[in-house]
Amino acid sequence: MFCRKLKNFSHIKALKIFLSLILIFITFCKTTIRSEELSEPYVSAKSAILICADSGSVILKKNENMPLPMASTTKIMTAVLALEYIDACSNKEVEITDEMVRVEGTSMGLAPGDIVSISSLVQGMMLCSGNDSANAISIAVSGNTDKFISLMNDKAKSIGMKNTKFSTPSGLDKDDHHSTAEDMAVLGAYAMENPEFSNIVSKKSAGIKFINPSKTIKLKNHNKLLSLYEGCIGIKTGFTKQAGRCLVSCAEKDNIKLICVTLNAPNDWDDHTNLYNYGFKNTVVKTFDDSGFKTQIPIENQNNKFAEAYCNSSFTKCFKKGDEDKVTRKVEIQQYCKVPLEKGQILGKVIYSLDGKIIGENNIVSSTEIKNEKPHKKGFFRSLRDFFCKIFKKQNA
Repeated sequence: MFCRKLKNFSHIKALKIFLSLILIFITFCKTTIRSEELSEPYVSAKSAILICADSGSVILKKNENMPLPMASTTKIMTAVLALEYIDACSNKEVEITDEMVRVEGTSMGLAPGDIVSISSLVQGMMLCSGNDSANAISIAVSGNTDKFISLMNDKAKSIGMKNTKFSTPSGLDKDDHHSTAEDMAVLGAYAMENPEFSNIVSKKSAGIKFINPSKTIKLKNHNKLLSLYEGCIGIKTGFTKQAGRCLVSCAEKDNIKLICVTLNAPNDWDDHTNLYNYGFKNTVVKTFDDSGFKTQIPIENQNNKFAEAYCNSSFTKCFKKGDEDKVTRKVEIQQYCKVPLEKGQILGKVIYSLDGKIIGENNIVSSTEIKNEKPHKKGFFRSLRDFFCKIFKKQNA
């Protein structure tokens, strides 16, 4: 009997030890995973930033507001303006002049007298970083390079680039030509919203058509990250002696799109790979759904009458883990609504912001339709009476 109790006690003790070991192992695994997620990677760049493209949520940063030359990543802005020019005007044919090709550095092989479209110039500029194509675009769009540079700086301000000054359309070193990692991330996110831009920069190579002489040349993309990192979909490399190696890139996985920028980075391919590996582990997706929102809005000049309004939309954004809880919600709605009122007419918005920047909106629309009341038609006898009244008034006047 005593031996049996001793044996049972030994089994229980062994089981407790076994369970304790399992608990320690699970805790160790959780700690290891958590430390991997939270451990920031080494970055060789002098300045760097990693953001969520759609929300601007900053995942990692290093000297992100340090003004530095950005070399040929400048061409992102030149391409954006060229493509927006095509949308507003046309994809016009450009006859290449000596002034356009009188530039040092990389070239797509333009010669005076060639005729190419603006879209072909954009492809040549973004794939093989042609300084000749950047110059050609600036003159074709604005008439001269100085006017185009003014356009670049105006555009920079309008999209929220706060510490940037463009002095060339190509990114060659020039006094006071600078930006920051944060500003270049803003530009990269803006550019990738343009379908034509994102299509061009995602190609590892492309055939570029010349109108005269009629030919097609094949150009390879300088952005090796397209092959080195699975999920990379752009954007642009850059290098000068003064700027060092610069890279703005974009990667997408599981509907999460990230923008990474490194300026003056000796090991930029490794930097971007490590930053993306870290970033995709430390992001979260959140949906902002206002489909249950309903309200009533008073109708102007009509006592105790209201229009029904509702919201039936939602949107999804990605964030650095924790930033999704920092998003603020604000409802802006008209105090009164005027007649006539159509169904679906926008009467307000539910606005979501992160760090003071609007990241998305859901429209509040009318579910009520109110038409203008038509004036009542006068009957025959009333019209006849009014007619004679007018005559008598004139006679007595």
